[in-house]
Amino acid sequence: MTRNWKRLLLIGVAVAVVLVVGGPFVYIHFFQDKAPAPLTVSASPQAATGAAVPADGTWKAASGSQAGYRVKEVLFGQNTEAVGRTNGVTGDLTIAGTKATKGSFTVDLTTVKSDKDRRDQQFQGRIMETAKYPKATFTLTEPIDLGSVPAVGAKINAKATGNLTLKAETRKVTFDVAASRTAPGAFDVSGSIPVKFADWKIANPSFGPIQTQDNGQVEFLLKFTK
Repeated sequence: MTRNWKRLLLIGVAVAVVLVVGGPFVYIHFFQDKAPAPLTVSASPQAATGAAVPADGTWKAASGSQAGYRVKEVLFGQNTEAVGRTNGVTGDLTIAGTKATKGSFTVDLTTVKSDKDRRDQQFQGRIMETAKYPKATFTLTEPIDLGSVPAVGAKINAKATGNLTLKAETRKVTFDVAASRTAPGAFDVSGSIPVKFADWKIANPSFGPIQTQDNGQVEFLLKFTK
């Protein structure tokens, strides 16, 4: 009788381990939607034959612009990514010659959504406190040297430096950007800004069985028109 009881106990423990470890693996790899790909510009080299017309002037972020976050999560030892996004983005960019001389964009954090309601509640509440700090902003502090004005369909890479403000904390950041001329009067700009949460006094996103790294990415794709 004792031997049978011990055997049942061992079987119960084994089943629990399978459910705790195997359950999240099965859910993440077979049932959970795959995280969206990073926001980035697209280029069509075959279309990059048009003349590079002057781009001087002020450009505005138009419909289709997006911004959000990307954070690596660990659920019972299984790696996944949390991604939240919004189309609530405004911004402008001034170009003179082959340089972007001024620029900024603002994100309405109250409209950021992921694929999980509970994650969104944490983001809007204790993590970003959007009722108190509803906006995130980036302002260019140094010109971006584009090297040349790209032809329609071409893509260029550059560095951007400016001030990122999150939860009323402002810090200088430098990061890679990519730009693609989609039409003579339109172009896209994308980038990913590394953010260490403690630097902006952002609460650790971990909650319950979900643990996150101490850093993440602010992603954006801005669609500019004249």
